[in-house]
Amino acid sequence: MRVSIVIIMVWLLSGFGSLWAPNTAWARLEIKKLDYAKAWKTYLADQSALEPVSEYPYEACFRQAAKRYDLPLTLLLAMARGESDFNARAGSSKSCYGIMQIQWPGTAGDLGFTAKEQLYDPCRNISAGAKYIRMMLDRYNGDLHRAVAAYNYGPGRISRTRGAPIPKGADWYSGYIYHHLQQVLAGAVKGKPSPAKKKKYTPGTKIPVILFHNPLRARDFMAYFKERAPNLKLDWFRTSLGETYIVLLTETKDEQDKSVQQMKKLGYHLKIDKAFQ
Repeated sequence: MRVSIVIIMVWLLSGFGSLWAPNTAWARLEIKKLDYAKAWKTYLADQSALEPVSEYPYEACFRQAAKRYDLPLTLLLAMARGESDFNARAGSSKSCYGIMQIQWPGTAGDLGFTAKEQLYDPCRNISAGAKYIRMMLDRYNGDLHRAVAAYNYGPGRISRTRGAPIPKGADWYSGYIYHHLQQVLAGAVKGKPSPAKKKKYTPGTKIPVILFHNPLRARDFMAYFKERAPNLKLDWFRTSLGETYIVLLTETKDEQDKSVQQMKKLGYHLKIDKAFQ
């Protein structure tokens, strides 16, 4: 995604992305955080068998990995969306690579990789990510909240004791993937088959809104607008340096203009380059 110079400057001038704007409504609001442990438990009980209504990149690989490791397809799709947005060549400053962002050389070596280039093989990377989250699920006795948190933070930093506190960053990551799960599940209905002809998922062009160094502020920003404007198409992704960026997704110029006005009424003034991307 192209992040404009204007957005980068806002990030730098706001304490390396940890934006604090006390004169805005969203910054003053105390956000009631979702109980992710409970949310993931509900997902496993009621939604894990749902079929996505969109067709995703490398879907055959995801289905094969889900079957092999006895995992919900939508879970793997959500993790891939949050980790790389299905970019097989993705890399990060933490030496994580590929669709599922497998860490090299530590975790990758444990999963059978002998060369970093092997992590760019989409199906092999997806299978490795599925194997790792399966290992985490077994370690935490089916507690998906802790398993997802450990996928990012490492099992050595997440207690096996159910109900024990976990680091804030790990809790944020679990919520981050849960957000992407909601995007994958959108339109899926229990008992209703997926459409015969699915719409292909494409990452598309993302319009930069704001970049955060502090992921908890990004979560609060998203929660504020989701609560007040649920139809506003905001999304969030991590950058290769570990920051979190909020983007606006629109398909037409008219939709873009309406979204900008809606955000303005809620206290955030978004400036976009004249050319619609």
